[in-house]
Amino acid sequence: MEFFIDTGIVDEIKAAAKWGIVDGVTTNPTLIAKSGRTQADVIKEICAIIDGPISAEVIATDTVGMLKEARELTKIHDNVVIKLPLTADGISACHALSSDGIKTNVTLCFSANQALLAAKVGATYISPFIGRLDDLGQDGCQLIEEIRTIYDNYGFTTKILAASIRHPMHVRDVAMIGADVATMPYKAMEQLFHHPLTDRGLEQFLADHAKSQK
Repeated sequence: MEFFIDTGIVDEIKAAAKWGIVDGVTTNPTLIAKSGRTQADVIKEICAIIDGPISAEVIATDTVGMLKEARELTKIHDNVVIKLPLTADGISACHALSSDGIKTNVTLCFSANQALLAAKVGATYISPFIGRLDDLGQDGCQLIEEIRTIYDNYGFTTKILAASIRHPMHVRDVAMIGADVATMPYKAMEQLFHHPLTDRGLEQFLADHAKSQK
């Protein structure tokens, strides 16, 4: 499974990159806005830190506008993946970009039927938002399972990118189901390292070592 960090904060990406577990980055207009910088500047800097897929989202809501923005974003770096909304216009734009060999990430997916549409037009990634479904009392991980079954049934190559991950349990669950990628905020990624018994054991090892040095 690949790990993407979901942020627009360059300092978080630099910190996570040191762990050696980050394969790519996902951003969106909201995350970029928190940085107080332009999307082009942020994406360019991210591409210099992480040598992997970097998702940059279009702002336009019509197909023509999306394609225009996508062409500009792909000029930033070869690793840029165009992030498109799962709408009729977004799917049309995905079809056009995929036909031209441009990598895409179809986002805001909340149903298996939506994921099927993205796969049919050759999306590189589909991003089901599991945390947002959980917030509504639904089972976000069940959606990942449904998409995995459908994609396997028909041999679709679109990668399942589990998004809106809130905590380490989400990561474990989507990994067990077979998601190809998990994208998560810095905090959730940092939490993967921790377990009370690990922390307690390390404290004991250090305490025992200190005693042996006396």
